[in-house]
Amino acid sequence: MPVQLPYLSSNKNVPVLFEKIATAKVPDSFTHAFLQNTIGLKNTNDRPLIPFLRNLEFIDSGNTPTPSYSLLKGSEKVRQTAIANGVRKAYGPLFDADEEAHTHTGEKLRNLISQVAGTDEDMTSRIASTFAAVAKLGDFKAEPTRKEDKKDPLPKAPDGEGEEQNGNGSRKVIKGLRTEFVYNIQVVLPSNASEETYLNIFNAIRKTFQ
Repeated sequence: MPVQLPYLSSNKNVPVLFEKIATAKVPDSFTHAFLQNTIGLKNTNDRPLIPFLRNLEFIDSGNTPTPSYSLLKGSEKVRQTAIANGVRKAYGPLFDADEEAHTHTGEKLRNLISQVAGTDEDMTSRIASTFAAVAKLGDFKAEPTRKEDKKDPLPKAPDGEGEEQNGNGSRKVIKGLRTEFVYNIQVVLPSNASEETYLNIFNAIRKTFQ
């Protein structure tokens, strides 16, 4: 079934947009005023860059910067990886059809877009031009991030051997376990002792466990 893919009527300022984002403050909301006055893109043709950032998931539906937005202010490598991940999200159907979509240009890219989106020649060219403009800014070598990724699993126990006592008094070795002991020491101090007495008690404990 054909899908909709984002495109811009003018994509010449896409590199400028990300270059300015890297140095500007993170706004509370990415508004037209911020785009014009802080980013410096004042042309009305640049206004669609805001919904385009939304497609890339750098701002949410209320134009508030997402956690991914802050990555655009990181090192060059971090920025390029963040952009690549944004492209994968915005153009997911293309990458579903061809995982190497970002490497295609010209007729091969247009054929892929036409196949996925079912668009006419003019719209296909607009989508291809926009995709190429933003994809060349990304680093697609890193593994893509996925929403469905689960939290990191708990670390495995270190290799080692533990022992467990059987009912008959013998011991069996359990592979992959390492026994650790925790000591909980309680000290009851006399309420009427002198400061010197307290110091002697703590010194004795410290020497015992050195």
